[in-house]
Amino acid sequence: MSASRILIAATASGVGKTTITCGLLRVLQRRGLWVQACKCGPDFIDLAFHQAVLGVPSRNLDLFLAGEGPVGEGLVRELVSAGARDSDVTVIEGAMGYYDGIAQSADASAYDVARATQTPVVLVVDARGRALSVAAEVAGFARFREPSYVAGVILNHASASYYPQLKAMIERECNVRVMGFVPAVQGARLEHRHLGLVAASEVADLQARVDVLANAVEKTVEVDALLDLAQSAEPIGQWEESPLPSEGDTPHCLATIAVARDEAFSFYYEDSLEVLRRLGAQIVFFSPLRDEGLPDGVSGLYLGGGYPELHACELSENSEMRAQVRAAVTSGMPTIAECGGFLYLHRELEDAEGVAWPMADVLSARAYRAERMGRFGYVTLTARCDGLLAREGESLRAHEFHYWESTNPGSAFRAQKPQSTREWECVVSTPTLYAGFPHLYLAGSPTAAKRFVDACAAYASRRSLRGSIPIAWSDRYPRPEGA
Repeated sequence: MSASRILIAATASGVGKTTITCGLLRVLQRRGLWVQACKCGPDFIDLAFHQAVLGVPSRNLDLFLAGEGPVGEGLVRELVSAGARDSDVTVIEGAMGYYDGIAQSADASAYDVARATQTPVVLVVDARGRALSVAAEVAGFARFREPSYVAGVILNHASASYYPQLKAMIERECNVRVMGFVPAVQGARLEHRHLGLVAASEVADLQARVDVLANAVEKTVEVDALLDLAQSAEPIGQWEESPLPSEGDTPHCLATIAVARDEAFSFYYEDSLEVLRRLGAQIVFFSPLRDEGLPDGVSGLYLGGGYPELHACELSENSEMRAQVRAAVTSGMPTIAECGGFLYLHRELEDAEGVAWPMADVLSARAYRAERMGRFGYVTLTARCDGLLAREGESLRAHEFHYWESTNPGSAFRAQKPQSTREWECVVSTPTLYAGFPHLYLAGSPTAAKRFVDACAAYASRRSLRGSIPIAWSDRYPRPEGA
């Protein structure tokens, strides 16, 4: 198994680590290397760019969502090791600033991932309009923790004429090797939305832009030095017993789960889908935008996040799909609907211009654009009643990020921000439904994943015997008004 790995971090968000990472991935691919990409934190969008470059799924490494303490660290180490088995090198992209984690701590930061996996780090630094201050910044990051794992620097937005002076100064002042620079590259800029890039699927000429970036990286970055640094990484140590089910250990399951995947619904953790497969479920993808109905024979439904508000008209016009989704969910088909998928289950959804469009009408509620983002970041969800994924008092770790709101966000769970006193109620939950804004990471919640798969298999069995079972609204699982 290859232990070769490197983490591309940055001093702050917006410095250019994703563009440089994508350029590097393409360069390594051109060299004939098998590359596994990973992303620190709960990000969905950057992983889609990784996959667009490499053609294989990227993985999340998240020390909050993976679980507490040794269990979470063990899962992250296992995921890195599993990816390394079939690759020549693993490239991990950081999130935000290198030390930025939960609240004012480094917990679950890119630094925390480097520490847990003992991965050498290359720091991307914005060199625009700066001189000695660049060295001060590099020195601060390299010495802020001991060890910091910072072993190299790439200067972004540096000029070819000034770079030799910057390199000599930083290496003299900081004793950290500068491994190249990337100049301002025409035709390679990636647009932003909210706090991140636009979705990879929305960039029509993405491959051409990545090629332009790769040409620049190949010319001005010391790629061989990066590979040598990656090769210097120590083998990942042992970890506690994995919380994930072992492949092949789960008996054949009759669950077939339809997963919505298109331009409107694309936010999925690859390891969430993988744990469902390990539990015996068959995953089939479908498009609420274009398909005429749900795939035949499915016994579960997974509506992930994305940008349905950008496609509200097209989603609404596909009335046959909306009707089939409504019939499936109200018949009691086990369903997970996260964020964008939750919005799709509403009676109506406002688009970005404020026009309301009919949706699946499972929940008699309206989804609308808020003036600002109200809830953002990690949460611990504690169930207030028994439901599809958790029993009363049990907890799930999740992540929330949305600019749209709902007239009925639900009240089946209490969300608590870590290292904070802030909390609120959320999620509509019944024995067959989880629907709410928080995104779940099922690899870190294997018990919840198993309950979902078991419920899907039970639904398939009951349906084959006596038809579908209506959704179980009751006093403990109250029917949303008008549903």
